[in-house]
Amino acid sequence: MFKIDLIVVGKVKKSPWSDLIEDYTKRLKWPVNIIEVESKYSDSKTQQEHEQRLALSKLDEDSFVIVLDERGDGLRSLDFSQTLEKIRDTGVGKISFLIGGAEGFTDDVRDKANMLMSFGQQTWPHVMVRVMLLEQIYRAQQIIAGHPYHREG
Repeated sequence: MFKIDLIVVGKVKKSPWSDLIEDYTKRLKWPVNIIEVESKYSDSKTQQEHEQRLALSKLDEDSFVIVLDERGDGLRSLDFSQTLEKIRDTGVGKISFLIGGAEGFTDDVRDKANMLMSFGQQTWPHVMVRVMLLEQIYRAQQIIAGHPYHREG
């Protein structure tokens, strides 16, 4: 069975954001595991390094790793669905998406990625990126299934 991990820096408290995250997670037919890592250091560089170590420690060796990063490729929904379908069809059992915190990720993490992906050149709050990513994964699943949820226009 095809599985998805979201390895994310930071925790989400009970809020409308957490409700959306829960809603999209329940809608997905592919199992989704959200792994939250958190670090609290007063020095931002130390915090970033620790967050990266924690995030990387959660990766499975056989995962296809997609890092969300402003330097990544911006994909249309249809292209994203085709990308997920190709990855799934190659026999990869798991895709791990990495979402950084306020400090983002360094080249050390980006170099471990099979793919860099972005939601544009802007910087987004990590909680918003979670919701956007889960919605796009759900949308991709519906496109692959031939469901009319997505309308190309």
